Amino acid sequence: MATKRTYGEACGIPRALDRVGERWALMIVRELLLGPKRFTDLRAGLPAVSPDVLAQRLRELGESGVVQKRKLPPPAASQVYELTDWGFELEPVVLALGRWGARAPRPPDGAGMSFDAHVTLLMTLFTPGLAKGFKAIVALRLDEQVFHATVAGGRFEIVRGEATAPDATIETDPGTLIAVIHGRRPLDEALGAGDLAIDGDAQVADRFLGLFPLPEPAMPEVSAA
Repeated sequence: MATKRTYGEACGIPRALDRVGERWALMIVRELLLGPKRFTDLRAGLPAVSPDVLAQRLRELGESGVVQKRKLPPPAASQVYELTDWGFELEPVVLALGRWGARAPRPPDGAGMSFDAHVTLLMTLFTPGLAKGFKAIVALRLDEQVFHATVAGGRFEIVRGEATAPDATIETDPGTLIAVIHGRRPLDEALGAGDLAIDGDAQVADRFLGLFPLPEPAMPEVSAA
C-alpha cells in the first residue's frame, strides 16, 4: 500500500501542508465553509475533480481531522461532509490565500467559479476601512439560494438563510453580483435590464456593493503576443 507523502519536518507549515497541501484539498475546504454538503453537492461545485480523487481527498481530510461525515436525520437521511472545529480554523487561512491570489493576473475569459466561490469571494475581498460607520443587514437572493450578510463594527459575516427585517434585499444571480461589485457592469444597467433588483433601502444596498473592491494587481497584466 502506498504511503502518504509527507515533508517530514517539525515546522508547523509543512505539518499543515501534510494535511491540506494535496491538490483539491483546500478547494474542498472552501466548498464547506458555508456549511455541510453531500458528495454530489461537492461534485457540482468542483466539476473538474474526478469522483475517485474527491473521495480520496475526503478520506484523507477525514483521517487528518479536518472533515467529518454526518448523517442527516429523517426525512433527508443523507450523508453529508462538514468541517470539524479544527477544520473551520482554516477559514482565515483560505480567505487570506484568496485575497493574495486576487492580485495575480486574471485567468482567461470563460474561467468559472462554483456557486459558493462567488459567496466566499465577498468574505475574501471585504475591506473594513470602507465599512467605517456602516451598519446593516442585507439579504442576498442568488438564484434559488438565500443568504444574509451583516456588516457592523468593520466586520462582515454572511450565512445561509433568511434575514429578519433586513435593511435591504438584493436579488440577482452570482455572476451579475460579482460583475457589479467589481465594476465590470454598472449597477444602473443591471437594474434597468432586470438582472438585479433591490428591495428596501437602495442607499444601503449601494454602499454594501462597494465594500468588496479587487486589490491592486501584484504585477502588470501580460498581453498575448
